[in-house]
Amino acid sequence: LGLAMYASSLCAVSGATFLYHDYCVIGAGPAGLQVAYFLQQASRDYVVFERSHAPGSFFALYPRHRKLISINKQYTGKSNSEFNLRHDWNSLLSHDRRLLFRHYSRDFFPSADTMVHYLEDFASLLKLRVQYNTAIIHVTLEKNEQAWNGHYFLLTDQDRKNYKCSSLLVAAGMWVPNVVNFPGSEYVEGYETVSINPEDFAGQTVLILGRGNSAFETAENILGVTNFIHMVSRSRVRLSWATHYVGDLRAINNGLLDTYQLKSLDGLLEGDLEDLAIVKDKKGKLHITLRFYLENRNISAGIDSITLPQDELDNFATRAPYDRVIRCLGWKFDFSIYNRSLRVMPGKGNIKKYPQIKPSYESRGTQGLFILGTASHSVDFRKSAGGFIHGFRYTTRAVHRLLENRHHGVPWPSTVYPITQLTNSIIKRVNEASGLYQMFGVLADIILLRENATAFEYLEEYPIGVLAELEMQTGRKAHSGLFVIIMEYGRNFSGADKDVFYYNRAVGEAQHAWQSNFLHPVIYYYKHLPTEREMKLRPPDWPLPRPDAIHHIVEDFLTDWTAPNAHILPLRRFLENCLSTDLRNFFAESCFLFAFTHQKLPPFCQQGYLRMQGLVGSQELRHHAVQAGLLPDYTHTDFSGDRPPDSHDGSQEQLMRDHAIPVRPLQHLVNAKDE
Repeated sequence: LGLAMYASSLCAVSGATFLYHDYCVIGAGPAGLQVAYFLQQASRDYVVFERSHAPGSFFALYPRHRKLISINKQYTGKSNSEFNLRHDWNSLLSHDRRLLFRHYSRDFFPSADTMVHYLEDFASLLKLRVQYNTAIIHVTLEKNEQAWNGHYFLLTDQDRKNYKCSSLLVAAGMWVPNVVNFPGSEYVEGYETVSINPEDFAGQTVLILGRGNSAFETAENILGVTNFIHMVSRSRVRLSWATHYVGDLRAINNGLLDTYQLKSLDGLLEGDLEDLAIVKDKKGKLHITLRFYLENRNISAGIDSITLPQDELDNFATRAPYDRVIRCLGWKFDFSIYNRSLRVMPGKGNIKKYPQIKPSYESRGTQGLFILGTASHSVDFRKSAGGFIHGFRYTTRAVHRLLENRHHGVPWPSTVYPITQLTNSIIKRVNEASGLYQMFGVLADIILLRENATAFEYLEEYPIGVLAELEMQTGRKAHSGLFVIIMEYGRNFSGADKDVFYYNRAVGEAQHAWQSNFLHPVIYYYKHLPTEREMKLRPPDWPLPRPDAIHHIVEDFLTDWTAPNAHILPLRRFLENCLSTDLRNFFAESCFLFAFTHQKLPPFCQQGYLRMQGLVGSQELRHHAVQAGLLPDYTHTDFSGDRPPDSHDGSQEQLMRDHAIPVRPLQHLVNAKDE
């Protein structure tokens, strides 16, 4: 049947005219606009299809009560724009400083209407190529060996217009409501249509199905006017501060937990919704029973002929009738528009609402089809922020970089530094990088070592799920080993049943850094690029295979990893042990001395001093170095002259005279400006 349907769809489009683009993007929500920005910056041929008349149509309706739970922190005490994005969960990435969300709202939790306005400006100010009022209703494949991926994607809209593209980027989000069918489910109101006027619930008794933020948001809105609210769901409540997952219940919506635990009538229950049944009595009240009580009974016969749980258990928890039952079960991906030839299949278990994709965000069934935005959250579901703007703005950029390398031969952006800058480069990134911080455990900075460890190549925010494919995906080579820098929470610190406020929960000593609980940088060292097999066999809950060496930078209360003794020194020694080299910085006097006493100079002296590079010495620097024990104190040394060495006029001849060393053999080592 599937083959017949595929053949018929090909026949239907065989005579049609197609408008071609290299890239087709479905959806002009945040992810669609974000990838459009990157495609436009790269001067690629693309188009974005949006079914509504404006971008961000999801936010025009949701959340129903109009308050977002993505923080909009105006002040951080710092002017570093990259660092500030760590605490700006709404802005998309662009070069235009006007398009920072803080210019649109000062509210910590902004309005969804502001988000709609922001997305409209993002699309218009950047002149993104969005085709509005175009709903894609069918997608299929056309085999063609000349195409990038061996096939073209054929798209049809609601007006039967046809489009062809080489790569399909799906950023349509999750907008199909999750519905559970059970006897009496026709009496249930959906979150998408229920009234948001609290007065409509005055004096009523309400049952809410679900336990996510939409359920608690709905409860928060009517908490002060109802008789009581009960909430039932399959799983226990999960608090975001305990799980460290922003998609779990946020404090802004958890008023019902107070009224439940402080015994103010409201309550939470656990149970499988598919086992429930609802019976409506003559007065319009809704009674909760269990499905097996209705077996072999006619529900339309009336409530008097139906056995209810309280008939056998007189203290049954939901024995009181309800005036309204509201479904708040979230959303799922729309699989209906994709022909079976694309093999866009739902995931399994708790990610069945998402399409199956690889860690590279490419569909498992079809090459060249990428899932972006909220629908790509299966990669890091309940682990990181990939389902939210402050996460998928970075994963979208990563996908674009993968596409640039695959189709246009543009390697992953990188910067080459001398090995002496290794410690500084890591410290800089872990202290300001927003992508590492938001997509912890998912995106990583990769340091590729050059031969003999004299230099390194730095790649930012690469998806670690495809680390084994790094050379193919980035166009960069990893022949001499690599470091992987990621951010992690402690292994046993996150979970719905965890007490994250226990005494002595924080670690402060560098020697115990591996026991850090809060988010902190972790550096993995591999002598060789891990293989695909090693990635599959990695330990449970490990983001990467076992490395040749690993280093945890101890957690910091201020998330400021710049302490010389607690953060920088242990990191430098770890790097030195991995590379068997000395990464310290030296004064010119020390390099000068090493030139006479060592066969091999430290890299800093080789790449700096001997090339006449580095800081010019001064009396203050020398005094500090003496006080710190970094240089001998020559002021108390008995010299043949009348003055100590530090009092010379800076000339090479005078320096040589003070140290009683012949000048000519050392002219290739010392320059007056270096001293």
